[in-house]
Amino acid sequence: MEQLKTTFAGLSLKNPIIISSSGLTNSVEKIKKLEEAGAAAVVLKSVFEEQINMQAGSMQGYGSPEADDYLGAYVRSHALSEHISLIEQAKKECSIPIIASINCYSDSEWTDFAAMMQNAGADALELNILSLQTDKDYKFGSFEQRHIDILCHVKKVVNIPIIIKLGMNFTNPIALINQLYANGAAAVVLFNRFYQPDFNIDTLSFTNANVMSTPQELASRLRWTAIASAEVPQIDYAVSGGVHCGKGVIKSILAGASAVEICSVIYQYGAKEIAKMEKELAEWMNEQGYNTISQFQGKMNASACGDVNPFERTQFMKYYSNHEE
Repeated sequence: MEQLKTTFAGLSLKNPIIISSSGLTNSVEKIKKLEEAGAAAVVLKSVFEEQINMQAGSMQGYGSPEADDYLGAYVRSHALSEHISLIEQAKKECSIPIIASINCYSDSEWTDFAAMMQNAGADALELNILSLQTDKDYKFGSFEQRHIDILCHVKKVVNIPIIIKLGMNFTNPIALINQLYANGAAAVVLFNRFYQPDFNIDTLSFTNANVMSTPQELASRLRWTAIASAEVPQIDYAVSGGVHCGKGVIKSILAGASAVEICSVIYQYGAKEIAKMEKELAEWMNEQGYNTISQFQGKMNASACGDVNPFERTQFMKYYSNHEE
């Protein structure tokens, strides 16, 4: 459908629906099925430097530093070659944009991995810099600066678009987004999801909280996308987390997003949900008289609020004053 076309991070998309980095995108066969189901682009399952190093470490201890170094290098090379092969094959067999994703903790690996993925044919790079800051001696602003430093290092070795996927653990994500734009980022994704631990009170053991996102998570994404797209309109935005239906796609675009990244709803209900979202979006656009995504993108962001900005409101006083048991 022509009316659903959009652009994100310089990439032309047939619709705003991107499959986010996950096990859904770890093979060419899966990616082809997602494309057939209507996905406009995919973000490949992330390459995690930490995981590669853990695998390499598990192979060490064979009696000599030379042997350990060899095994470590072999494991690293094998893990990366699998990912490079996935990019190359996906580019050969699929027509939608293929976005590579990396998560590292050492500066040299960010640039090495990025260069290899560009050379393999990736259409863009998504940098996943998610990390909890828990050090009591933490220097304020250092984590934000790390995002900027990593972006600048990667920009020196690649010329494909760079997308930064942000976590929610920032005092002021708008200031960071502004600096990311100033240093060459093509887009940001709001937001990454942290692993959530939970307690089993019967066995006094640790367990997992919700692994999948829920529609209730969308509200926080809409708030920050609406504020950010008004304050820093020069960069593209994608909403990730809480988009489970066509209404979620519509709301995300109204807030200022160019695209959405979805995952949980596909795990739960299958790739058929993509077509449902497209249909709901197209029907709503027809009802409202919109011919293109750009005609309503950002129509309800913070710049449209006038003097009373609901996105910057933090208290429930009016709600609770009128609430009756």
